[in-house]
Amino acid sequence: MTKPDPEEVVRLVEAFPGASADAGDSDGGEATAATEIGRVDELLDGAYGALTRNWYPELRRRAAAHADGDCLRERVLEHVEAVPSFRLSDGPTPLEERREALAEAAALTDEVREIAEWYGTLRSRLEGDRASLTRGERLLHDLGYALAHLLFLGASSPPAVVRRLRLAYRSVGVRIDETASEGGAERTTFTCPYRNVAAGTCGKRWVCHEKLDRVDDGYVTYLAERGVAYQRPRGCEDSEQCQSSVARDGPEQWWPKTPPAAVGADP
Repeated sequence: MTKPDPEEVVRLVEAFPGASADAGDSDGGEATAATEIGRVDELLDGAYGALTRNWYPELRRRAAAHADGDCLRERVLEHVEAVPSFRLSDGPTPLEERREALAEAAALTDEVREIAEWYGTLRSRLEGDRASLTRGERLLHDLGYALAHLLFLGASSPPAVVRRLRLAYRSVGVRIDETASEGGAERTTFTCPYRNVAAGTCGKRWVCHEKLDRVDDGYVTYLAERGVAYQRPRGCEDSEQCQSSVARDGPEQWWPKTPPAAVGADP
């Protein structure tokens, strides 16, 4: 699998099977469909409406900006990961009433299933894999993976992992601004000194988010193999600061990442 080029990202985004942001405003011959969509949104605790009305238009904007060279693929992926969601489990524990609600929503419209399939395709293509990286990026990934064996040796819990991670940040000149524990996740807010390196040639944050993040990808791979989820730096588009988090990796399920069929909720 190779990384999608910007034009393919636009095509993937435009293939969205859900109602457009303007569909809910139609008042001619669409009353039944609008009622069904309203019921779907109610069943999914507002996730459907938030996804179609707010999240998707912003995704289109970022995909278009990416195609124009004004937005990094990382920013598109960040938004994809922040999709409005409907929880189907509490960690490994199924939430049966919510699964029944998903099944009812899927019976009302095929869009519930189709959006999940579309989202899975879009996210997997944007994330890519090691084979999709350039030779230089693969070297950075493998460097991160090798360093992780030393850095995280003996660390098996999120608190232990994040202590080592913050040490690694500081060792390359990153300033730790704030730390926090929330819901089992260890969060780190920091300032990266490399955000504007080569900005005149490649754009702001290019070194941070298109190159140094490949080293972080090596950390992600290593930790995922050991049941720890590391979300590498996010949230520094309009700020000098970035955030990362470390948590126990669990089998939590949610729509649209989890399609109805995966939890027996297909109509």
